[in-house]
Amino acid sequence: MSRTALLVAFLALAAPAAAARVVVADPMLTPGVRSIHVTQGNLRSTICVRGYASTVRPPLSYTNALKLKQMHQYGESGPPSNYEEDHLISLELGGSPRSARNLWPEPIERARVVDKIENHLHAAVCDGTMTLRAAQREIARVKHEAG
Repeated sequence: MSRTALLVAFLALAAPAAAARVVVADPMLTPGVRSIHVTQGNLRSTICVRGYASTVRPPLSYTNALKLKQMHQYGESGPPSNYEEDHLISLELGGSPRSARNLWPEPIERARVVDKIENHLHAAVCDGTMTLRAAQREIARVKHEAG
């Protein structure tokens, strides 16, 4: 079994057993948007540079306001602190930093688990064992599915 498959299986097992429903990204509201500045040809000068994500991450004033709006769109009424305004295609995988179609209110517990998958995919892209596009498709699939 591949490392990605193992991480996806872990995601399914890590979900709370008593949860009535799992909040996933809606493909219509949040299809995911790639950054036009990150390509397979410039990985070594973009996402594979340590600290890259912090250079393009939008300010909290932007993401916090968007999170409140999107929580309403997603029908979520819990406290905003229970959600992370997350990039569907993460910054470390070349996602668009500010596009509302690449950001969504992901429950914190799920975000912590999915972050591990993002880290694995990022490492695979940077070590050349996976293409950027394949990693972007995989993380979008993970975030659009309940596990």
